[in-house]
Amino acid sequence: MLKDRFGRTIDYMRVSITDRCNLRCAYCMPDGIAPAPAEALLTGGEIAFVCRQAASLGIDRFKLTGGEPLVRPDCAKLVAALKGIGGVRQVTLTTNGVLLRARLDELLDAGLDAVNVSLDTTDRAQYRAITGVDALEAVMASIRAAAGRLPVKINCVAQDGVNADAPLSLAALARELPVDVRFIEMMPVGAGKRRKTVPNADILATIERAYGRTVPDDRAHGNGPAVYRRAEGFLGGIGFISAVSGGFCRDCNRLRLMSTGELKPCLCYADAIPLRDILRGAEGDRERRVREKIIQAVRSKPEAHCFEHPDVVTEDREMARIGG
Repeated sequence: MLKDRFGRTIDYMRVSITDRCNLRCAYCMPDGIAPAPAEALLTGGEIAFVCRQAASLGIDRFKLTGGEPLVRPDCAKLVAALKGIGGVRQVTLTTNGVLLRARLDELLDAGLDAVNVSLDTTDRAQYRAITGVDALEAVMASIRAAAGRLPVKINCVAQDGVNADAPLSLAALARELPVDVRFIEMMPVGAGKRRKTVPNADILATIERAYGRTVPDDRAHGNGPAVYRRAEGFLGGIGFISAVSGGFCRDCNRLRLMSTGELKPCLCYADAIPLRDILRGAEGDRERRVREKIIQAVRSKPEAHCFEHPDVVTEDREMARIGG
């Protein structure tokens, strides 16, 4: 079992498999950002190697992210490879949903346990303005196809002056479908530093004015820091990830592996531990060296992030590079 300096058990890794994306959301992958050279990205075999070492140390849950992981042709093969690692309990995926419907069957065949779909609005014009692409219909079709076949969460980043009306229409999806809809406060990372955070307390108040009082939902919904509430008559739950206004670092259980092979102990800070040279060096004691780096990353985790003080945040890379 992996524990950090503060006694937290680290058993979850977010694994970015690409920094490429088929959308251009301004807070994540704004126009003009250049992707890393293809040779800088970890191969499927290298990703699986790191995950095997992580699993041998006690990490038993993995989330594949991007960029957009489904633009990578071997995404389902990676799911299957990670599911085949001894001791792994869960492999999940975060996607923008554009390609999800077309690849849903192969992902399910590979053993995918759950999926998160990033969706900031249900208004077609607003969606195009946010993402730069007219793909809302494809995303909605993907959500409906996946709902009921595996657990689905919808993630919305509230953006002041951009999608202020989105929470009500998105919450309505949790009333209609067996999906959880979650609202994530804008984090001051990358382009997010230039955007105003909408407090989740304001969003909850808006939802309750429209749909009535909600009650706490303490059931386990996933591996992250979301706090859930349930509204009467809703098939799904409403979740809140209050990265700025709420403190949840005492329960942090994760590391992040970037698509270029760096391990990040914390999203807030630029610190990262490189693995790629080890992975591409002489075989010898590669397993031991990667395990040592994973342990180093765990031991270097800070006690807490500092999102409430944006000037102290040292991570300047865009979310698409980091993996969210």
